[in-house]
Amino acid sequence: MDQHIDRETAAGRVCGRYDSRFGAVVAAFVDNFERRDEVGASCALTLEGRTVVDLWGGHTARGGTPWQADTLCTVFSSTKGAMALCAHLLADRGQLDLDAPVTDYWPEFGQGGKEAARVAMTLDHSAGVPHVRGKVKADGFYDYDYMVERVAAEPAFWEPGTRGGYHAISMAWTVGELVHRASGRRLGRYFDDEVARPLGIDFWIGAPAAVESRIASMIAAEPDEPWLATRFVQAALAAAETPTKLFMRDFLLVDANAPACHRAEIGSANGITNARGLAGMYAPLANGGSLGGVRLVGADTLARMGRVSMASHDDATLLVPTRFALGYMKSMDNRRVPNVVNSSVILSEAAFGHVGAGGSLGFADPECRLSFGYVMNRMGTGILLNDRGQALVDAAYTALGHRSNAAGVWMA
Repeated sequence: MDQHIDRETAAGRVCGRYDSRFGAVVAAFVDNFERRDEVGASCALTLEGRTVVDLWGGHTARGGTPWQADTLCTVFSSTKGAMALCAHLLADRGQLDLDAPVTDYWPEFGQGGKEAARVAMTLDHSAGVPHVRGKVKADGFYDYDYMVERVAAEPAFWEPGTRGGYHAISMAWTVGELVHRASGRRLGRYFDDEVARPLGIDFWIGAPAAVESRIASMIAAEPDEPWLATRFVQAALAAAETPTKLFMRDFLLVDANAPACHRAEIGSANGITNARGLAGMYAPLANGGSLGGVRLVGADTLARMGRVSMASHDDATLLVPTRFALGYMKSMDNRRVPNVVNSSVILSEAAFGHVGAGGSLGFADPECRLSFGYVMNRMGTGILLNDRGQALVDAAYTALGHRSNAAGVWMA
């Protein structure tokens, strides 16, 4: 990287290094602090396995200490990409059959209409158990064994495989327990052993106490009238116990600023990392499945990881059109859908990754060999990306010579 930035903005200092080819990404990152109320954030890109953008800036809280190069934060559902990767590693090694019944690994799951669920359905949000009904005990989401039992006993919301509905929190225990049963190791340990430490990235599903002082405070989104008027919010506030309403309930049961949450193992929601961690995790997946002597998956597994597995015109939880690969989001263009706010993520057709609540994002694009990570502590409204994250994605694709996203995907 041939360029450096050390610049004071309206919201704090922005620092880092970058390849001059990606100056537009730097400009968008700075603009987020100058015009879009960014508080603290980092952004990293790799191209052909080489880091071409490494930026950080702002503060760890409003009025807090400056964001450092190694500052971490909770990335919410961007964690799902890490959890899915563990399942695919096991599949690639012949330890987990994605086409097998869940009950081959986890017999207790086979009740309440879930008997026919296949492993792949837990990854593409069609397994039929997006949430658990009924009250969850205090700090229940931090009690792994308790939640595994709750999810196994939960009756299906629909016949597995017949529709898609985002498994926002419950995926932590459907996919997480399959990783546990197939590998003999709990998800957090497996991810650390097989992904994070081999790649040398700061990324945990269950962070050690030693990194607590590096974790930035998350700042909740401020609801505004357009967001409150959306179909999603109106359904979440209604009386019926729908998947949408339960999503809102579940989200409020995860306190992203509590050390107990940081230490817990919630593979769908509480990963602790930064932009380097996200981009670093996806970098091998953008380069054939291996990088720097670390092999994650082979070509066949990688192709399956990026292929659409479940698409819906009306996701049972999110109430917008969605497109999912096995554990990953694909480009979703809902810019023209009425009564939605920040409900799109525009990538290329080849790309796959995951958005986190408030606007974080990590993805791999095997076609142009790009990996991307963006994390922030001021959460935005909406279901998917807001303008801060999408501006960075747009700048990255523009720098690579892509000409348009009018079709719902970035095209070269």
